Amino acid sequence: MKAFDAPAHALGDLDATTAAAVIAAAADIALILDDDGVIVDFACSGEGLDVDCRAWIGKPWVQTVTAESRPKVEALLAESAAARTAPKWRHINHPQPGGAPDLPLMYTAVSLPRAGARAAAVGRRMAFARDLRANVALQQRLVKAQQTMERDYWRLRHMETRYRLLFQVASEAVLVLDASTLRLEEANPAASRLFGDALRRSGWTLPESFEPETAATLQATLAAVRATGRGDQQRARLADGREVLVSLSLFRQEKTSHFLVRVSPTANAGAAPEDESHLMLARLMEVAPDGFVVTDADGRVLSANRAFLDLAQLNSEEQVRGQLLGTWLGRTGVEMSVLITTLRSSGVVRLFATQLRGAVGSTVEVEVSAVAVEGVDPPCLGFVIRDVGLRLPAGGAEGRGARELPRSVGQMTELVGRVPLKEIVRDTTDLIEQLCIEAALQLTNDNRASAAEMLGLSRQSLYVKMRRYELGDLTSDSEE
Repeated sequence: MKAFDAPAHALGDLDATTAAAVIAAAADIALILDDDGVIVDFACSGEGLDVDCRAWIGKPWVQTVTAESRPKVEALLAESAAARTAPKWRHINHPQPGGAPDLPLMYTAVSLPRAGARAAAVGRRMAFARDLRANVALQQRLVKAQQTMERDYWRLRHMETRYRLLFQVASEAVLVLDASTLRLEEANPAASRLFGDALRRSGWTLPESFEPETAATLQATLAAVRATGRGDQQRARLADGREVLVSLSLFRQEKTSHFLVRVSPTANAGAAPEDESHLMLARLMEVAPDGFVVTDADGRVLSANRAFLDLAQLNSEEQVRGQLLGTWLGRTGVEMSVLITTLRSSGVVRLFATQLRGAVGSTVEVEVSAVAVEGVDPPCLGFVIRDVGLRLPAGGAEGRGARELPRSVGQMTELVGRVPLKEIVRDTTDLIEQLCIEAALQLTNDNRASAAEMLGLSRQSLYVKMRRYELGDLTSDSEE
């Protein structure tokens, strides 16, 4: 610290009032302490300081600060008592009432020796404080800005990692070229496979790998993209005769322009006959009159053709994609569970009779044939759904009589999972009635009266049941 050269000459005539005014003007807060460090007086001149220093009077200075600041106060008191070292400034915080943030102040302390016989003894001390709130606010803003920059940095790093991974695993050839020289700057593995060893040659340019006519067109397109920033996708032919689609776009990085080139085979370029047949099969399934649905192993729809959408009374495939097929297919929720379980165990289900519910409430009788495909990743299930409502009866007594009944226990067990239990029980009862009537007619040699008596029925009840099951000729009997 550089002291005044002649303080007695310059300041010797100042009285106590003037000295107090000078001290108050020189510091935001000034404290006068006694020998024990107790505050006996204060002055506050800092703007916006709403601290109540009057509550500090009569308290030790060390009790007016926060716990972590107390060692600093004790150090300032010890240094001021020594009076041989230059005063140091220390950051000290005062707690504020009501949970408000602490008041940060920068303090230093000096001793005020007593005059007279005890001039050499240390008496009162004075502590000067500067308001640090502006500095603390600036530091907090700096810390927040640094944290924001770090978050942005890591977000950019993560984005770069994702795009770098996408660049590497993309099946489409992607190249980055210098816009002024057309020199290769970066290429993904798909581009290396497409263009071969040419990419490793020093000085390689994109037009070199195309046929002369295509190269000239490509040069013109590059010039147009350099001027406009983007170009349309165009067909081109590589030097080895393969037909490809080329897309060009321009972007700027670090004050230089670059071309982003995407090269992909056309739909029929290099397609094997097997691939063409698979494509044809997919198109046929799309326009087939029967509904065709592909789901994952849990029955969630991955794809559906137009016929299924018509049966389900839906407008677009997006309405069914990701939904459970059981939302529309099956009389009960159990039926789809049984169907999927059967597919997982046996791999194939044929002619599974059930119902399909439309989005607006209509119900259609359908037959389902399904297959589980295990050789793909992930495994999937395929369903062919045929509307059989036109060839099945509408229901009721006539419908039950017209539908062919199961003729054996084996046929009845095959109905489990395809037909509700109450219908199986009803059909079994009808079957027993029909077989009993047929046996009674055979035993009585088609004597209707004896057959009715054998069965414990009235003759009229026997005729009703015979009509129901379409047994025998009832013309002559009905006339009686």
